[in-house]
Amino acid sequence: MPTAPAGLPDSKVLADSRVRAGRNFGVPRRLLVFALCGIFMLIGPLVGLLVSIPWLRLPELAGSAEARSALQLSLVTSATSTLICALLGIPLALWLRRWERRSATLAGMVQMVVYAPLVLSPVVSGLALTFLWGRRGLLGQWLDGVGVNVAYSMLGVVVVQVFVSLPFFVAMVAAALHAIPHDLEEAATLDGANRMQVMRHILLPLALPGVVTGMVLSFARALSEYGATLTFAGNVEGQTRTIPLLVSLGLSSGDMDQALGACILLLGVYVLIGALIVAVRMVSGVRR
Repeated sequence: MPTAPAGLPDSKVLADSRVRAGRNFGVPRRLLVFALCGIFMLIGPLVGLLVSIPWLRLPELAGSAEARSALQLSLVTSATSTLICALLGIPLALWLRRWERRSATLAGMVQMVVYAPLVLSPVVSGLALTFLWGRRGLLGQWLDGVGVNVAYSMLGVVVVQVFVSLPFFVAMVAAALHAIPHDLEEAATLDGANRMQVMRHILLPLALPGVVTGMVLSFARALSEYGATLTFAGNVEGQTRTIPLLVSLGLSSGDMDQALGACILLLGVYVLIGALIVAVRMVSGVRR
């Protein structure tokens, strides 16, 4: 019967050590209680909402003229703001990657500015936008002079959504770019590729899953925006009344049916967004 060479563990000992290592890998089981509590804190409210919705009246609640108008406005503005986030965010993430290699201080300062909307309250964000884009704002007064009104318009909704969604997009793309080894860029440069070729053929293709995920998250964040939109753009039917504002209107007026109908539409879109995120991750896993 063959035996393992001297100094090397036999197969049985090696298998036992792998089993023990597998049992010890991960987190302690005693933390499972806290993890389950965290899941309950996230899932519990959603379950309560789903149970409270009168599903038998779904066509009536979700098919009202106000609900359809708010849904259309939300989808159009969210899609527009997502495209703007991609147009502005990809170059910004690329430059952040470049600045991180040259000056960590400069990159840190830029990141603080980019991620500032994540920590600002919705009301503060709305006021900040008002003081810049409002009729008496730094840029708004000039735009108003040429006949362009940003506040209390669909354009204002898009501006708000870009302000709150762009940090999510930049964070996702920057993380995807950060995972790409710099050796690939250096090798392509040594082979004669210029910066544009490196970006088109190396950086963006490898970061594509992060770009797509960033766009999906930006769309979801824009779709759910409420506080800053109400402060800066108001709640004008057909112009600025998105689905979250319709929910708020139903609650403030005591019309729970209107609020639940808007919630149904919003949840439906979120389900599609979640499915898209899962699909992106599956495709990314297959590519790897």
